[in-house]
Amino acid sequence: MTETPIIDTSAAFRPPRNQWWDVWDQFKTHKGALIGMCVFVLIVLFCFIGPLLWIHDATYINIRSRNQGFSWTHPLGTDQLGRDMLARMMKGGQVSLAVGMAAMVLSVLLGTLIGVVAGYFRRVDGLLMRLTDLFLALPLLPLLLVMSMLFRQRLSSLFGIELGMFIMIVTAIGITSWMQTARIVRGDVLALKEREYVLAARSIGTPPRRVIGRHVLPNVLSPVMVSATLMIATAIITESALSFLGLGFPPDFPTWGRLVSDGIDYLQQYPSRAIMPGLLISLTVLSVNYIGDGLRDALDPRIRGR
Repeated sequence: MTETPIIDTSAAFRPPRNQWWDVWDQFKTHKGALIGMCVFVLIVLFCFIGPLLWIHDATYINIRSRNQGFSWTHPLGTDQLGRDMLARMMKGGQVSLAVGMAAMVLSVLLGTLIGVVAGYFRRVDGLLMRLTDLFLALPLLPLLLVMSMLFRQRLSSLFGIELGMFIMIVTAIGITSWMQTARIVRGDVLALKEREYVLAARSIGTPPRRVIGRHVLPNVLSPVMVSATLMIATAIITESALSFLGLGFPPDFPTWGRLVSDGIDYLQQYPSRAIMPGLLISLTVLSVNYIGDGLRDALDPRIRGR
């Protein structure tokens, strides 16, 4: 009498693996992206956790300790007013990263909205794309300088100097850097709305907002996420340029760009004052670019399946 073989059916009823695990597995194969993510996490911890552990205040003035070099008390020295440079770089990183993240969110939201509307609704496609071309043709830095000169006083009087300048800089960067995201999203939406599942949803009378929210937006998240990471680097560089030109935050409010600008006057005597914040800007931008490169490869299903 033969025994009936036992068939293991647990594998057949095992829930499917989440696709984000596949994305993570592909992301881990990109060594540059992993190194960039580690560097970026260290910079974030340095800027936001460091002030909780460091004893010096970024705004405390001690004239007797001005222009000091590297020491155990002040590892990165002090500036011309005796303020601790390490504390100021931590505080400046908080502002620069906050500006980068907020401007990225605003830019991605604008670009995604305009791209989806232009790609899905043919009637407004031409108008929105001509608007995008108009913004692409505008010179970015002079436009930011004009916006800073026009609105900084009004916003400062309404919200205070620090919050007013933050709103002005984030808004200026956000509304002048959404165009690339809009074009990428529009191209994807033009291809997606001809897919079978989108045509089937439209044929049964599904409203456009539900088709966009359920079928279109989830499928354009990949390029949007990549654009978001690259937008952080662009916003940080733009804010640093504005602060370097003296049109950003007030002089007593540190940002990385402001620290570089203040260090230029003492470049020959104390070169570290300009080099160190400039190095942090470069490391942040480079790490974010590598993270975006890794996400682009990980979110591409043609590469992820290899």
